[in-house]
Amino acid sequence: MKNVDMKLEGNILTIKVDISKDFGESKSGKSITIASTEGNVSIPDNEEIKIGLNIYRKK
Repeated sequence: MKNVDMKLEGNILTIKVDISKDFGESKSGKSITIASTEGNVSIPDNEEIKIGLNIYRKK
């Protein structure tokens, strides 16, 4: 994962992303990647629930 911090407390999933970071152009070159799970991943402490997250801004 890039720039994604997840925390599960009871039934509440909290996701933290530093929006000041930048990981360069997306594969298409149309946007700048800020954060990504880089595919679907399990949430902390729960293998049943998956998350797929991409955060980006237009170039």
